Amino acid sequence: MSSLSHKVEQLLYDKATDFEIAKAIKEDIKIYFETLPELFSQTGGKDFLLKHTRKIDDIIKLVYKITLRNMFGDYVPMRHSIPIALAALGSYGREQLCMHSDIDLMIAYEDIPGYQTKELIEKMLYMFWDIGMKLGHRVHAVSELSEVAKSDITIKSAILESRFIEGSKLIWTGVENRITEIRKDEPEKFIRAKLQEQKELHQKFPLSMEPNLKEGVGGFRNANLVYWIAKLLYDVPRIKELPSSIINESEYKQYRIALEFLFRVRSALHLTTGKKEDRLRLERIPEVANLLGYPNTPIAHMRFAKKTIEYLRIINLLTKVWLEELVTKHVPDVYSGYLFIDAEEHSLFDLIVFLNNNAKEQFKPHPRLLKALIHAKRPERLTKKLYLSISDIFYQDASYSILKTIHEARLLKYVMPPIKKVIDLPQFDGYHQFSVDIHSMYCVSYLENIEDPFLAKLYSGLDKKEKYILKIATFLHDCGKGRKKDHALVGVSLFRIFASKIGMDAERVDIGIKLIQHHDLMSITAQREDLYSEKTILQFASRFNTKKLLDMIYLLTYADMSAVGKGVYTNFTSRLLKTLYQESIEALKHDNILSSTARKLKKLDTLKKSNAYANLPKKIQKKILSIPSNELFIHNDIHQILYIVKMTFGMIDFTYTIGNKRFLTIEIVRQKSFNLGYLLSKLSRLNVVNLQIAKLFDDIKYFRIDFNDVIDESEIPIIEDIVKEAFEGNLKSKPAKPIIYKDEIEIDCEHSREYGIMRLRTKDQKGLLAYITQLFETLKVDIASTKIHTSKYKVNDLFLIQKNGNFCNNTELIIKKLTE
Repeated sequence: MSSLSHKVEQLLYDKATDFEIAKAIKEDIKIYFETLPELFSQTGGKDFLLKHTRKIDDIIKLVYKITLRNMFGDYVPMRHSIPIALAALGSYGREQLCMHSDIDLMIAYEDIPGYQTKELIEKMLYMFWDIGMKLGHRVHAVSELSEVAKSDITIKSAILESRFIEGSKLIWTGVENRITEIRKDEPEKFIRAKLQEQKELHQKFPLSMEPNLKEGVGGFRNANLVYWIAKLLYDVPRIKELPSSIINESEYKQYRIALEFLFRVRSALHLTTGKKEDRLRLERIPEVANLLGYPNTPIAHMRFAKKTIEYLRIINLLTKVWLEELVTKHVPDVYSGYLFIDAEEHSLFDLIVFLNNNAKEQFKPHPRLLKALIHAKRPERLTKKLYLSISDIFYQDASYSILKTIHEARLLKYVMPPIKKVIDLPQFDGYHQFSVDIHSMYCVSYLENIEDPFLAKLYSGLDKKEKYILKIATFLHDCGKGRKKDHALVGVSLFRIFASKIGMDAERVDIGIKLIQHHDLMSITAQREDLYSEKTILQFASRFNTKKLLDMIYLLTYADMSAVGKGVYTNFTSRLLKTLYQESIEALKHDNILSSTARKLKKLDTLKKSNAYANLPKKIQKKILSIPSNELFIHNDIHQILYIVKMTFGMIDFTYTIGNKRFLTIEIVRQKSFNLGYLLSKLSRLNVVNLQIAKLFDDIKYFRIDFNDVIDESEIPIIEDIVKEAFEGNLKSKPAKPIIYKDEIEIDCEHSREYGIMRLRTKDQKGLLAYITQLFETLKVDIASTKIHTSKYKVNDLFLIQKNGNFCNNTELIIKKLTE
């Protein structure tokens, strides 16, 4: 700055024009702002705001000096005798001026004849405009300051934190006297208005994934409010100078570390955006973190965002406690209705019991209660007694209020070990609007405050123990996040440990595991799958095979989606979830189908954990998961399933294998039309003991025929020829007509929405299957799968038939053809 002063001094000496002087200052300001990013990165932002404030002070002092020289020439009076004082307001007054923040300047004066103060002020303001400095300025006579402060609470706040920059110390003394008057004028009214203002700001800007560093929860306005009220009541220049009974040294140190970090974050945000910006948006995090010295990696960005949230919470907690100490004597009713406890020392166990006993309805914690929790005596590790008191939290009607209170006191990671790693953990998924811990608490809140009448009725239908496990599972459903493994599976492991610590019984443990492991299945199914597909419904319902479990996952899903943020749980998603729930309730009536679907899903779960599956291309994995057949998974191990899938690789029209070790087996995978009746007819001399038919994917079907015979190796080429002939389509074979009676046939077209069944109990006969399959092919009846069972010359065969109109519309004809 000294070089600029010398340059300006020379210009003044040389009688340079105002334009030339303004140009020199403007160029210096331009160079200064261009070097700020480099300066910031070199120092890591340390003391950045103070240094920037000092630079602006110097420029303002220089402009004032130039104005005086212009007005008085070589006869400039003593500064103190000119009835003008320049004072910084707002963040500038607090010496916390950010790069693109408003430069708020107050010009206080006395209108003394002979000094032409108004002309001097006007000339000075023109100079500020000429050098490109954008000021938010106020010009007031000293005598009117008290009245001006009464007119607006924001003006009163600004005047309270004004800081002298330049001008007459006599005028400034007059300003300080007015500030004393302002301090004493209706302090209760000011306190109430400011507390209400903060409440509204916190409602507008909650602590989210994109926090507002200035006006949101834990932001600079929290710190400002403590300062304003401290200045109002104690007239201290810094809150550190408040009595130790209000702010102790340890708390102030935590507060200052957090505040300094957030100052650096805001400065980096201004530098990277090139404008005034107070909201730390997700897309800005990498740039801001990098400028603050974090490595350019997702993990480092996550650490930065987590630290930001943590420090906002620290400031919010400490300022809340300090404010109560400051204002209670003046506005004792401001915390009326808050849950209060005296300031004596308490153990954490006693405080949790106290919270449980006062949680019949939702409550707000009194700051004295938060203070008691902060200083509560507690063992290094949770004891059995503490675990039991923690377990009781979830039996209360207002579990959310208890969890929020403990969280606000920064004790949740101690009280609830499973969520230790997700406290303040951001979620960069473009979906969640809150960190994992806050989202988890909001989930419990939505459970306890259901507005939808249908869901409210489901929730009220749960007994106390069912609500208890539902709340725990809902709260812990995301506790496994932040790891490399599937967070649902990690969450299940953490839940198991917690459940054992609180003595949870096996039945509720099983429910909790199921809810946590599949907590997102309902929302995914409802929003991505065809809800009118029987396969979709059965696969979902088989995971939750009782109405009570369906009720619980429905409620958990509602709470989970609602707690994500605005615009996620909409009327549309509500209808989708309700449709899936109602269709699943209907599916529970079909026990056999549901059971086989559950067995299929269990096999799929095992398959997905295998290395062989993991090594397959993602496209093939997706196709395997889309296979509709239950029987394929039930009757084959995972190696056989993968073998069948691999038969399709590189297949043109069809492929087959023939085995002849213990018995003859023919396996066929085909996309081209295939005459199964012809094949079975040509091999009717052999006894069929098993016939598998399964739809795979891409219109591909799998057939496996097991015979009760081993043939001579010389016959295998003949069988190969028969298999190939079955694909030619123009060959016919007339199998022998079996003897079947009407009472041996059972047809059920209401088996399920998509399938009918035909059960056949009759005498075992050569060519029986050949005749039936050829009849079905003639009528274009699509066999989805079969169960073939032969015992003591009797067959008990089951055919699962696709409902395409050709089966159920021809049942009389089918029975006639089979029995005539």
